[in-house]
Parts: sequence; structure tokens; C-alpha cells
Amino acid sequence: QVQLVESGGGLVQAGGSLRLSCAASGRTFTFSNYAMGWFRQAPGKEREFVAAISWSGSTTYYADSVKGRFTISRDGAKNTVYLQMNSLKTEDTAVYYCAAARTYSATYGTISTSTRYDYWGQGTQVTVSS
Repeated sequence: QVQLVESGGGLVQAGGSLRLSCAASGRTFTFSNYAMGWFRQAPGKEREFVAAISWSGSTTYYADSVKGRFTISRDGAKNTVYLQMNSLKTEDTAVYYCAAARTYSATYGTISTSTRYDYWGQGTQVTVSS
């Protein structure tokens, strides 16, 4: 069993910051074998890609809507991936999901596609008020 557990969501005013965490665990899960991604889904909308990081941490990918405001990172010692969100906007309000994709190579086109991912967390709510 692989578990991805998100935390760090909450209510914040526009312009504020939040840091999301996603802790990965599982008897057969090797964190370094997986690229990690963040997706989000707002009410009435489809799930959309936010950011991803390669298995080594050397490459990051961002949706245009968050580029320059969000930063994804990973800590192999803690089997955790983070999403630092700054300058939050009301349109960032959504449930944020962490996901893991077993891949050593990726392009933006593949890593931004939800079907590429093998495991998903339950999500954490982020609400940005005006």
C-alpha cells in the first residue's frame, strides 16, 4: 500500500502564503523512483496541473498560472514533497492533490497529465479570500 498524505491547507487572505506538504509512505514505495506532482480542482472545474518535480529534484515544471509564485521541492530524507505558495490569489482556491508518477524521464506534456500518475493523495483544501 502506498499512501500520500497532504497537509498545510487552510484559509488565507489574497496576497498571503501557504506551504503544502505531502508525505509519502509504503512498504514497497521508494520515493526516489518517483516524480511528484501537485494538481488542484476547484468547484465545478476539472482537475488541473499545478507543478511537478523530477525523481532527482533537478527539474521542476509549473503551470503558467502559478509560475513565479509557487515553488515545488522535495526532501528525500523525509519522503516529502512541498509546494510553497506565495502571492496567493482568489482563483487559487481549490482542493490540492499530491500525486506520484514512477518515471525517470518526463516532458512537460507527460508530467502535467493526471493519467501519468500512479498514486494520489486525498487532497487538502486551500481557500483564498479577497
